[in-house]
Amino acid sequence: MSVRMPPSQSKPATQRERRERSRSALLESAARHLSRHGYGNLVLEQVARDAGYSRGALYHQFADKEALTLAVLEWVWQTWGDEVASVVESLSGPASALIALARCHAVFCRRDIARFAMALRLEFSDPAHPIGKAVEQVTGALVERCARLIAAGRRDGSIPPGPPAKATARAFIGAIEGAVIELSGMEPYDEELAARAAAGILGLDPARVAA
Repeated sequence: MSVRMPPSQSKPATQRERRERSRSALLESAARHLSRHGYGNLVLEQVARDAGYSRGALYHQFADKEALTLAVLEWVWQTWGDEVASVVESLSGPASALIALARCHAVFCRRDIARFAMALRLEFSDPAHPIGKAVEQVTGALVERCARLIAAGRRDGSIPPGPPAKATARAFIGAIEGAVIELSGMEPYDEELAARAAAGILGLDPARVAA
């Protein structure tokens, strides 16, 4: 005699899971709006609506626009680390890692957040402001990461000599960022041309590394 088992049912989401889900949706929506419109033109009601929540739900998690923006910056940096830095760190060659960074960054920005960092840097150039300070910390960490890879590549011969590693790193980041912004919505060319722009800054053959 066979025993008929009741159909399996998924457990309902806990309050914590629902909160984390709503927070993630609100942060990604805010990142898109900051990228498109900047901080000064950020409308919290629209951010909440596009995420599928009410303005009250947004204020339940974020005290004000500044708190939301600081949380978005942290979310972008953490998500970038998960999706971009993790790939870069898995590669042994510095030159390959930097080209992979350019490619993965282009894919990451397909969330329509390519202008996010630039918008905040332009509006908060004062490092004394909490947002300006946070942006500078994130930018500085990225410059340091790229500068270390550039220096390592020059030591092992995979990257030719050139200007100081930090200056090259800033140019490298600027080239990638500019390419991805200009090529927003133009897949897969955003990824390929970001890699070519990165290669050019590093002194590599763009056609070879983008193949």
